[in-house]
Formats: sequence, C-alpha cells, structure tokens
Amino acid sequence: MTAPQTVGFTPGERNVFLHILTGCNLSCSHCYINPAEHGSAMLSRQQMAAWIRLFSDPARKSNLIFLGGEPTLHPDLVSGIEVAKQCGYAVTVDTNGYLFHDFLDRVDPESLDYLSFSLDGPDPQVNDPIRGHGVFEVCTANLRRAAARGISTSLIYTVSSRNIDHLARMPELVRDLGVKRFFIQVIGLRGKSAGGGEKASPLQVDPQTWLRIVPEVARTVAETGVTVIYPKVFLDRGEPFECAGNVAENFFIFPNGRVYQCPLCEDYPIHSYEIRDNELVKVEGLSEDRFFKLNIAEGCVMNKLLQPDTITYDSSGRPRHRVSCCLLKQRLG
Repeated sequence: MTAPQTVGFTPGERNVFLHILTGCNLSCSHCYINPAEHGSAMLSRQQMAAWIRLFSDPARKSNLIFLGGEPTLHPDLVSGIEVAKQCGYAVTVDTNGYLFHDFLDRVDPESLDYLSFSLDGPDPQVNDPIRGHGVFEVCTANLRRAAARGISTSLIYTVSSRNIDHLARMPELVRDLGVKRFFIQVIGLRGKSAGGGEKASPLQVDPQTWLRIVPEVARTVAETGVTVIYPKVFLDRGEPFECAGNVAENFFIFPNGRVYQCPLCEDYPIHSYEIRDNELVKVEGLSEDRFFKLNIAEGCVMNKLLQPDTITYDSSGRPRHRVSCCLLKQRLG
C-alpha cells in the first residue's frame, strides 16, 4: 500500500458548496447549520438556477455540491441538478439517506457524479444516538437502492469523541455497501457542536488519537479498492502551511445570500461575499479573507482565532502541532 497522497489546492479549480435550504428532517447532535447566521429559507427553483449559473465558469474545472439541511427535501433538486450539468459542473448531492420526493426514481444516474450518504457509526447502536433513531437502517437501505440504480455512491463518517473508537469497524461496512469513496471528516466546532453544553465532554478528538486511528483505518479501507479521503488536520514537521482562501476557489453559499470562503467562519457574519439580486457582491469591512494571509506558528489562523482550545503547546510555548487548512485533504486509492 502506498503512502497517502496530500491533495494540494488546484489553482483555477472551483468548488461550489450550495446550501439550497437549511431545513432537515433530522436533528443530528453535531449539525453545523446555524439558522441565525444561515437563514431558514428554501431557495426557489428560479433562485437555485440563477445561483448555479452565477458561479459557473466553463473555462475551469468546477464542482458543485448540493447541501442542506437535507437537500432532497427540496422539491426542485432534480431540476437544479439538470441546470448544473448543463453548466458543466461535476455534481454531488450530500444526503442523510432519506431521499425525499422520490429522488431516486426521478434523477438520471448519468447526471450525478456522486450521491454521498452520511453515517456516523458502523451499526445503529453507534450511529443512531448521534443522528437519530432508525437512521442507520433507512440510510443503508437507500444507499443500496442507489447503487443498484447505477449511481456512484460515497459515504461520509464524521469523527468525534463519540464514535472514533468505532471507526475501525467501518471497513467491513464500506465494502459491504459497495461505495466508491469513503470520506472521513473531522468534526467542526460550528453550529450545535460549538455550544457550551459540550465543554465538559469535548467532541473533538486529541491529535494523538486522531493520528493513531484515522490513517490506519484509511489504509485498511483503501486496500479493498475504495478511494479514501480524509483531512490532513496536522502538518508534518517542516511541511509548509497553505490556506485555500489564498490559492483556490471555494464558495460556501447559504440561502440568505451569504457566501463564505472558509467553513470555519460560518457561525459569524464575516463572510467575504453576498448574493444580491442574483449578483455576487464583495462585502466591505472586516471579513474572513482579511485574515487568510496571516502567517502564524499554529498554522491555520482561523482555527487559532475561533477554536483555540484545539491547540496545545509545549513547555516553551510552541504549538505541538501545526493545524493545516481544513480543506487540505489526503487521499488513498
């Protein structure tokens, strides 16, 4: 097995993360949606089409990820996918697995590059206390249905202190479900997981535990022929820090028109852009992109500012680990 490849930021590539609504049928304990900052509206069919076209650029490789809330709750999602394909996007839909509005029967498998399902445990006993009673059964059943229809499926596992000890049991499930890609995500302290109620029992795992468990599980899954992608999180000694906000194009778009470049900032009104009358407008004043060029010993400046408790220091005051940009990934397979 080869070593994991760090996937650098590709200049000119555009990634558009479009939240077409914030509503959801579930109430996951680590949901990052914050209605006070992201709004509670659902984009109209016309808005969705206009915003998809707004970020379209045929001259560059562009990826569009439909998000919510739960995007299949939107009755016009299939129409949005068709518009995205007409614009030349590679299209992914991230779903909790419930697949509303007869989504599987209405979508053309050729129009979806990936349908990505979220599970946070290898069985109902681990997954359902995090995502909701009965979710594991529904999600896995619909994942199998999607694969049977010829749709390329992927699986997302958000690692937290509540489920990292069960990550090692995921390779067997991943193989059984026949997914093409397996994403291991680090939990972000945003939305519900940023609440003060978790202080006594932090959801984020410590660096030693992450480095001991995650790369090994990734290797095991990759040995089955499945592509595995997981965040770099901690830079190797001497490895340079690079912020995606400086060298790549990533847009995180919410129904209230806010457009962020850094997902760590989404709990705060410091977004770089806004969509006004279907036009992208640069926000004046103190916004997230003012911080991206700062060079600090801790690595990611937004992590230092917004999640300082995730960084530990040695006796001389130096950070034990440099935190990478949260969008820097490693790939196996």
